[in-house]
Amino acid sequence: MKYGFIGCGSMGGAIARALSAATKDILVCDRSGKAKALAAQLGIGYADAQTIAQSCDAIFLAVKPHMMQGVMLPLTPYLAQRKPLLITMAAGLSLEQIRQFAGTALPVIRIMPNTPTAIGRGLIPYCQNSLVPREMLDSWLEDMAGCGRLDPLDESLMDAAGALSGCGPAYMYLFLEALADGAVACGLPRSKAVDYAAATMAGAAEMVLSTGAHPGALKDAVCSPGGSTIQGVRALESRGFRGAVMDCVIAAYEKSKALGKL
Repeated sequence: MKYGFIGCGSMGGAIARALSAATKDILVCDRSGKAKALAAQLGIGYADAQTIAQSCDAIFLAVKPHMMQGVMLPLTPYLAQRKPLLITMAAGLSLEQIRQFAGTALPVIRIMPNTPTAIGRGLIPYCQNSLVPREMLDSWLEDMAGCGRLDPLDESLMDAAGALSGCGPAYMYLFLEALADGAVACGLPRSKAVDYAAATMAGAAEMVLSTGAHPGALKDAVCSPGGSTIQGVRALESRGFRGAVMDCVIAAYEKSKALGKL
């Protein structure tokens, strides 16, 4: 398929970067013109939204939820004529809302990607409407394989997934930076502190994924009786660590739900 990106910010750019490893038949556009530099870097094309709507088989809609209807309205004649596959990553907007904005019955896939997609380590929950043929979905999944892990999910759970995996890298970076700051306060050089914190976070995540063990059990295995680790855990718990983390995911979820009502 020939792919187009209407909007090419951080998330759209991450997917375009990963997808370009599978195909160079990609056109990108954005309002600022920054996508020109990305297109030149990746060896793909730069065009306007109308050209993308007129020529691409699959179009990623990588614009903010409140902008979606306005961006799609001028394109409805071309979408009705060609009926391309639309892939939306707008938080809170349902498959049916995107179909309504398109003004006609079109195949639509909804995704909730995250920024590690840019390096092929993304997690991308997805769902699709009934107009997406199996062969089209399979072709899209094959092309997207270089983005990371794509996981089918019921649409009713997409906002919850976005609040976790879509927003999650920001939470991880915040925790990682705080861990490094603590080590710097203890005397470790900044470059080593960041490197050690990142490697530790990546290794711990891989332990969960590769072993299937409950994170609580893996945490207990590190906490020796009377040791240093349990004292660190105690300090986190005394400051409401788990409650704060749960609240951050819930806050992001509630915001996503509100965006769908704009």
